[in-house]
Amino acid sequence: MSTLRDLVEEHTDLSSADIDHLHRIAGDWQLLSDLSFADLLLWVPIKGEPRKPREFLCVAQVRPTTAPTAYQDDQVGKIVGGPEVAHLDVAITQERIWREGDPVWYGDTPARHEAIPVRLRDATDLEEALSEVIAVIGRDTNLSTARTPSQLELNYLTTADDLAQMVADGTFPPPRLPGEITSAPRVGDGLIRLDASGKVTYASPNAQSAYRRLGFNAHLVGEELAKLSSRLSGDPLEGNDAAERILASLRGEFAARMEMEARGATVLTRALPLLPAGVPIGALVLVRDVTEVRRRERALMTKDATIREIHHRVKNNLQTVAALLRLQARRVDAPEARMALEESVRRVASIALVHETLSMSSDEAVEFDGIVDRVASAATEVAATGYRVVIRREGTFGVLPAEIATSLVMVLNELLINAVEHGFPALEEEAEPADGAGEVVVSAHRFRKQLHVTVADNGRGLPEGFKFEGSNRLGLQIVRALATGELRGSIELRNRSGNGTEAVLVVPLEKR
Repeated sequence: MSTLRDLVEEHTDLSSADIDHLHRIAGDWQLLSDLSFADLLLWVPIKGEPRKPREFLCVAQVRPTTAPTAYQDDQVGKIVGGPEVAHLDVAITQERIWREGDPVWYGDTPARHEAIPVRLRDATDLEEALSEVIAVIGRDTNLSTARTPSQLELNYLTTADDLAQMVADGTFPPPRLPGEITSAPRVGDGLIRLDASGKVTYASPNAQSAYRRLGFNAHLVGEELAKLSSRLSGDPLEGNDAAERILASLRGEFAARMEMEARGATVLTRALPLLPAGVPIGALVLVRDVTEVRRRERALMTKDATIREIHHRVKNNLQTVAALLRLQARRVDAPEARMALEESVRRVASIALVHETLSMSSDEAVEFDGIVDRVASAATEVAATGYRVVIRREGTFGVLPAEIATSLVMVLNELLINAVEHGFPALEEEAEPADGAGEVVVSAHRFRKQLHVTVADNGRGLPEGFKFEGSNRLGLQIVRALATGELRGSIELRNRSGNGTEAVLVVPLEKR
């Protein structure tokens, strides 16, 4: 399915500013659809010969959440012309909202057509300058459930008509304010209508309930909402800010959304000025009780902080263990015992690296490339070899879950140590690399939900008769056990064509 921008650029000559305005409409018109109890279709005239009957292309569609839809099928991408779009042609030619006409039928569904011209007001002269009509919104209402409207429905429809006129004037939707949150209350969450003086003329039951959570138990109708909000807020500064935003909307300004807190409740508010024909007649305030949402967010933040603190303490404990092992290694005279302790220090330190990264992460996942680079650096520092060995990484591991990262870092630590120490063991002429310098390359790439890792060196290769499965080296036993057990993957150790050794590891990444 082509995007709105793709369709408009392909079939019209609208400018980038015009297209951005259409994007803002598509991002904010669920409000108008819900208040209208109607489907909204965004039509643009297709470029062509002036004498040719005008054709229109549907580039966006939204269905109401407050009423049944008039269209079961998607209309985006549909091109229509002739009598079927006569109402759109009138709206764009006469630059007015079209409401006359008899109901039409879509299969077994009767619907009422309306057409709202879309203008983009010139930002350099908000008082006078208006661009030409750039598109038309078709407002199509399903009449199959028509009945006498309630007070709520009448207020919804009246407000919808005001917003429709603002679309035709080019004053709706408002521009996105810097730093403004993208979530917003919907019509069904709670709606309050204010008159020009700021008094409540209508409040939906959900809006009444939201203010009851804030501590106001009386009826909202007749109250000055700005003063009431200021009085209810638990924070005086927050209350003044909420009041000022409501008053700004009454002056015809678009204010950013904000949250009010009082008595342990949190209510998200959005104030919109009502400016049909450019005349401020009041404001529309949408409210949503987000108390439980914010409570769950705070609980998750507390949980995340606790998990990070646990990883931090585990890292500290592992570093303490490594330090104790290092002290013990210095006191041991037997070379084999000292080497075993030093290997244990490296293994514990590699696990500590993962927990250090997790302690700074917001979730149970780590950016693994940095860990590999640190393990590689440590391997070159501690390796007892007479050659200059360089370890470099190709490709990227990406973000890995903690359960994979902990085992994988131990496997890579062992493979890198083995590659450096056994690939370039001592100052022997026959062991010298072909190019005179030792190199170990760690390459990684993802393919079909698998991580493929290769550790290759240009050293002396595996000894004759070597068998990976039967090796009695502790490091290789750890590698094989972790690769096939914890990581549920496979590993192969073999000679490279030419010289050197390579270990090929395949780790499945699907959810465990």
